Amino acid sequence: MFNKILIANRGEIALRIIRTCKEMGIKTVAVYSTADKDSLHVRFADEAVCIGPPPSSESYLRIPSIISAAEITNSDAIHPGYGFLSENAKFSKVCEDNDIKFIGASPGMIDAMGDKASAKATMIAAGVPCVPGSAGLLKDLAHAKKTASEIVYPVMMKATAGGGGKGMRVLWNDEELEDAWEKVRREAKAAFGNDGMYMEKFIEEPRHIEIQIAGDMYGNYCHMSERDCSIQRRHQKLVEETPSPFMTTKLRKDMGEAAKRAAAAVNYEGVGTVEFLVDKHRNFFFMEMNTRIQVEHTITEEAISWDLIKEQIKIAAGIPITGKDYKPQVHVMQCRINAEDPFNNWRPSPGKIGDYHQPGGHGVRVDTHVYSGYTIPPNYDSMISKLIVYARSREEVIAKMRRALDEYVIEGIKTTIPFHQRLLMNPDFVAGNFTTKFLEEHDILNDEVVIE
Repeated sequence: MFNKILIANRGEIALRIIRTCKEMGIKTVAVYSTADKDSLHVRFADEAVCIGPPPSSESYLRIPSIISAAEITNSDAIHPGYGFLSENAKFSKVCEDNDIKFIGASPGMIDAMGDKASAKATMIAAGVPCVPGSAGLLKDLAHAKKTASEIVYPVMMKATAGGGGKGMRVLWNDEELEDAWEKVRREAKAAFGNDGMYMEKFIEEPRHIEIQIAGDMYGNYCHMSERDCSIQRRHQKLVEETPSPFMTTKLRKDMGEAAKRAAAAVNYEGVGTVEFLVDKHRNFFFMEMNTRIQVEHTITEEAISWDLIKEQIKIAAGIPITGKDYKPQVHVMQCRINAEDPFNNWRPSPGKIGDYHQPGGHGVRVDTHVYSGYTIPPNYDSMISKLIVYARSREEVIAKMRRALDEYVIEGIKTTIPFHQRLLMNPDFVAGNFTTKFLEEHDILNDEVVIE
């Protein structure tokens, strides 16, 4: 087992990793930018090293600074969390070259699943259902038109190096394709430094359902059931839950087996997530594999009573997984609390927190790094807290989440708490009738419907 782990991240996920390390008797090192000197992950780590000024490019994304911090603190492993360098093959390789264990995927695994076009080819070969689309990258506009005619409109054009909703466009005819071809490529080039594009059939009325998996160096794989992440705004998840209200026993078994085949296809080691689109007929299609821990790993932990960060660390240390497949034991839901003003076009709301009171009670968990008097910097992602609740049924979870949101007090800034309060009063959401287009089709913030 490792003696000391450096956490190459910030905020709530860094604090989350520190907690598990302490329970395992492992020393921790926090790295931080000057903007994060007062963050809780800095306070609760055994050691802390400043790695640069606020911009991510000069701190959390600066590989030499992180490796130097690991070396001067004699850290024998690095946990990257999510975001930043967590799926960076170069960083994984540099760790390997410096005899520091990267608690995540190997460079080869990251490369195999990071490029969406090559990942799709790998999945097809492994017998994992994929959305009909182009065989590799689109060569030019003529090739794009031919592909669209073969898979039939509507289609989705996507950047091969994309993510977070950038470099994507839904197209309904040749005219729209002609208009979007250069625009989307320029957007992809600017965002990712790569203008490679591919095309897929656009799935109507889709749900975004992902399967948590784990694999070890001995070729053992298991899945830890599903998470429904369909409530999204501009492809950014806002609410996640398990079990999915759309799930059946057969669908869970089929998706779980497919996810394990996906992991085995790249000899995956570690904890990861295979993401699928599921249509209204419960046909499912591979989207991508995230070779890291996810923001929403928390709901899986509560649903199966399993510490996924501990599992990551154990796998990286060479300890075999149990090989057991899991299904949710309780119903769990997570609301992401962002420092944003949903009534002002979701404008970011950094600043100093005044009064702060987080909810508690049975079945309530809050993962956060903020507190009264903490100043939220404007330099990073706006998520400041994750509110997780669990109960025996979805109905009880919704009632508990409503109560917890009412109890959550964050003053001095704007947050997404009012959005979540209104969402949980929407009759379609409460009934489990939603897709990834839910927020485009429902005016949640102006909805006057109240459920007694």
